[in-house]
Amino acid sequence: MTTYLYPDKQEWSEIIKRPTFDNSELRDLVAGLLQQIREGGDKVLRELEAKFDHCVLTDLQVSVDEFAEARHQIDPQLAKAIDNAYHNIARFHESQKFEGHPVETQPGVVCWQKSIPIDKVGLYIPGGTAPLFSTVLMLAIPAKIAGCQEIVLCTPPNAEGKVNPAILYAATVAGVTKVYKVGGVQAIGALAYGTESVPKVYKIFGPGNQFVQMAKQLVSLRDVAIDMPAGPSEVCVVADKDADPEYVASDFLSQAEHGADSQAVLVTDSEDLAKRFEVVMAKQLEQLKRQELTRKSLEHSKVVVLHTQADVMELVNEYAPEHLILNTANYRELANQVRNAGSVFLGPYSPESAGDYASGTNHTLPTNGYAKAYNGVNLDSYMRKVTFQELSAEGLRTLGPIIEVMAQNEQLDAHKNAVTVRLRALRGESVESKV
Repeated sequence: MTTYLYPDKQEWSEIIKRPTFDNSELRDLVAGLLQQIREGGDKVLRELEAKFDHCVLTDLQVSVDEFAEARHQIDPQLAKAIDNAYHNIARFHESQKFEGHPVETQPGVVCWQKSIPIDKVGLYIPGGTAPLFSTVLMLAIPAKIAGCQEIVLCTPPNAEGKVNPAILYAATVAGVTKVYKVGGVQAIGALAYGTESVPKVYKIFGPGNQFVQMAKQLVSLRDVAIDMPAGPSEVCVVADKDADPEYVASDFLSQAEHGADSQAVLVTDSEDLAKRFEVVMAKQLEQLKRQELTRKSLEHSKVVVLHTQADVMELVNEYAPEHLILNTANYRELANQVRNAGSVFLGPYSPESAGDYASGTNHTLPTNGYAKAYNGVNLDSYMRKVTFQELSAEGLRTLGPIIEVMAQNEQLDAHKNAVTVRLRALRGESVESKV
């Protein structure tokens, strides 16, 4: 972990850099796998599952019996927690429903928008070092609320060919019945191209490792839409002199433990807080089960001490973090200064874990600085806004001449003629075109 004490602004661009990796070989490898999947379908999926997930599969789809088995295997306390999280996430996303209203832009010209769900969506749920059943809720709940007709979920099985019971229970709660035992690049390829078993979808959602993210980027070039560009998880914690270093350290480590390529950043205007934080964090780190992964993440994590809170917020907005925690006495004031962030957590009692699991907001968020231009997954992510317009005869009479002038000046005669023939008919003239 690197500590920066009062760095000049010229150094900021270097400070806010994420870990970078040469992905040229990765790109070629993933592209080759995707081509195999496109050509070989289920046969290749089974071969790749045997190679990467070390299991031999006969049926790729999770059966009704396996869903029932998972329901009996899951710990009742965890099932209750998932039920509670479902309620909060559903309530928050229900509030995002769009209501379109007709607007008369001028007499006789009416325009409106209608929100229409994407028919077929694919959800990818990682199942490696940490099976993310919470992500099932985050992706499937808004898909169901949106009204997507077909929701297809892919997740890697274990060596026995079984899917984690919590993932299947969360899928059941969220209303997803099509679950496939396919992980990694092979899952993205199957969803993008379709196979004998796995349906092709129109948009793919979900996090994953560098192989999954590269696969999503490649298939998005021409075959299918994706939720957003993404990279490793990250958190930025803003704290002042009065912040509890135990809270700050716990938030810092909660994101660092995601993986070796994750990044945590503390930005503060208190050098004393930074020193206390480092002592406490070292103690908390010793207690973590994922300590080895977390230590690797800390190699490119940072502590930045600046002179003022104005400087702090300027740096934060340049960094554009996936998760931003404002643990200061005046956190509401600072919240008004946030321009670039995926999701913001306010005050000492709002840990990032709340958004990861059960507060109601979505935890599928832009990383790697993409929060400057992208938002996290929400109800609109599963919808398309289709525009409608209706012109009455009177509306065309008044707007038509304007359209004719504009089309003529763009030298698009056919555009002009589409209006002209109608205006002639309304005047009782011959509709024979005279372009």
